[in-house]
Amino acid sequence: MKKEARGLVDRVGHTRRRFGALVEASVGSPGSSHHVLVAPPGAGNIGDQAMVEAFVAAADKPVTIITRARDDFHLPADLAEHARIEALPNLFYGQGSAHERDVRALGRVLTGAASVSIIGADIMDGVYTLRPSIRRATLAASAARRGFDTTVIGFSWNSAAPRPAWDALRAAGQAGARLLLRDPESARRVRDAGIVGVVETADIVFTDDRLAPVLPDVAASLPRPYALVNASGLIARTVDQVPEYALLIEELRSRGLHVVLLPHVIRTTADDLLACRGVAASVGGAGVTLIEEMLAPSVIRTLADAATVTITGRMHLAVMSLSRGVPAVTVATQGKVEGLMRLFDWPELCVTPRRGMGEEMVAVVRSILDSDDSRARVERGLVRARGAARANIERIGAGAAG
Repeated sequence: MKKEARGLVDRVGHTRRRFGALVEASVGSPGSSHHVLVAPPGAGNIGDQAMVEAFVAAADKPVTIITRARDDFHLPADLAEHARIEALPNLFYGQGSAHERDVRALGRVLTGAASVSIIGADIMDGVYTLRPSIRRATLAASAARRGFDTTVIGFSWNSAAPRPAWDALRAAGQAGARLLLRDPESARRVRDAGIVGVVETADIVFTDDRLAPVLPDVAASLPRPYALVNASGLIARTVDQVPEYALLIEELRSRGLHVVLLPHVIRTTADDLLACRGVAASVGGAGVTLIEEMLAPSVIRTLADAATVTITGRMHLAVMSLSRGVPAVTVATQGKVEGLMRLFDWPELCVTPRRGMGEEMVAVVRSILDSDDSRARVERGLVRARGAARANIERIGAGAAG
């Protein structure tokens, strides 16, 4: 290892040990009064919102949700009375005295908790941002060492994860935290590294079936039949998707399907709305509806329930479509989609983001629409996915083991 890289690992390791010691010094004993959920970033991400809602919907006690900002999540009326949000902006991202204040505040929230859960999603492996990933894993290790029932909920693990992220996850497993990997490939990677505490599961969103009692105006009168189509702002950074999606939409319209362009992440760092607008401008308005607002997960599930097929660059739109029995062609990023499609024994649903992917998307869509077995095939995989996903909530639901 080069000297500079070794220095980075040493500094991160020192920060991890210091953070863990501060957490353990700040927290009291476990209890039974509430569950603590450490949320993913949220703030305009429907998938993050869906994971948090699935947890709160399953919990048998009040939930305290740890977020970066107060408005990162907005709970629907049926869940709001079961949870409260505690914003700790400097817990994972800050330094100095502000960071230490948030760690002490976290300790007060944890004290008396029946369980500590951290939604791992795709932020545990350090590929996006390293320090917050390490701190989440270190929190899991520290809580477990203090005797808390601790789980890192349904997360993916990239084979390119940096060494400090591996070290932090290893420490969490050794301390007794349950590590719930949400797809077979991620579970294999972590197990093969000799890390203990691994449970192979599926995404927590598979446990939530709530539909919207009323649809917003933009979604209430869509022409039938229709296809849901998402262009990812993240993929748009590296691939010119517009001609690829134009080819796809030409095929969908030729099949008599109305196209619903549906952003799934609306925020400046990776804006699907901008990407979807680019596609809409390219293909014209005939037979296309562009949705320009962030919809609630229950609305997304309701839209998916009536869709013929979904094509998406965001994994959680695929999860919510598959959970309604709808085939979901998914452009893969971060190595997390391949494992999801293994659960459904349908690897062709996973498309690699690249120039020319439009032809592949069209070919897969044709195979779906021309088969009489497509929905039955999804339903068979869904039985496996729902069964595996129960591991995410079995410690927090009614009748959970003490």
